Order: sequence, then structure tokens, then C-alpha cells
Amino acid sequence: MSPHRHRVLFLCTGNSARSVLAEATLRAWAGARFEVFSAGSQPTGRINPFALAQLEAEGIPTTGLRSKSWDEFATAGAAPMDLVVTVCDAAAAETCPVVFGDFLRAHWGLPDPAAVEGSDDDKREAFRQAHRIVKARLLALLALPAQTWNDCAALKEALDRIGFVQPGDDDDGDGATTHG
Repeated sequence: MSPHRHRVLFLCTGNSARSVLAEATLRAWAGARFEVFSAGSQPTGRINPFALAQLEAEGIPTTGLRSKSWDEFATAGAAPMDLVVTVCDAAAAETCPVVFGDFLRAHWGLPDPAAVEGSDDDKREAFRQAHRIVKARLLALLALPAQTWNDCAALKEALDRIGFVQPGDDDDGDGATTHG
């Protein structure tokens, strides 16, 4: 018998950058352990080209990614989620989706790289930095012991801690340390 595939939904406002980086990366890394989706409360309708370029530069598949509304996951026939993670940055006065349902919720806020103004190099760097944070947090998620998923309180505590994980200062962006 195969272990339960955890269904994870990453939510953001526009579903064009941060939530898509998280969706594509976890899908690429997780194998059969997770079923991964992303959506937005006010989707832009297109994936930010800098997000696609960042994923492609790291060899992460982008086929099938699209900006979509969270309404797709709120219908009566939609499969239930195990975990919903918001990735908007409430500290930046950004409206973060409010979600209800029978699943765990976690907030892993990070600044919106799509809001960065300046040169294309500035924008590429903002997406690279956002993806570094996303990757560090996803590595922490993947490192959770399987039994943690059976203890709701322990899982919620671990997920909340992951929201503060930052890439280590002395690594190449794939390691993670906890700050906060």
C-alpha cells in the first residue's frame, strides 16, 4: 500500500509568481508524496515571464502552469486539500486570501517579486531571491518526518516554523536555516 499523497494548495493574490514558484518546485521535487496546486484570489490570468524564466533556469518543468482562481478548488466536486499555504506578504500591506475549510493552513509570506520595479536584471534578481526562499521552505517541508503528518498539532507547529525559514547565508541557496 502506498503512503497517502498530501494535497497542497499554494495561494497568493495574483497566482503569477510566488505561488507558481512553490507549486512547480514542490511538484518537481516531491515525486509521488504530494499533489501540488496553486491559485489566486485575484488571478492575473498569466504566469509572470520572470517566474517562468527562473524555473526554467533551474530545470524545473513549467508545462501546464497557469494562473487560476481559487474558486476552482472550492467547488462541491473539488478534491479536498490537506494543506493550504498562503505566500503573500502581509507585512507589505498586501491583501492575503482568507481561506476556510477542513485542512491545515500555514502562512509563508514573502515579498512579491512581480512588484519589483527597475531593470530586467533587478526583476530577475528579485525572482531568484524569492525562489531561494521558496526552495528553503520546501526543503524544510520535505524534511518533515512522515509521522508528523499524523499529529495535527505538531504538523501545524512545524508548518508555522517553516514560514520563517530563510536560505542559509553560507550556502548555495538550497540549504535552509531558521530565523525568527
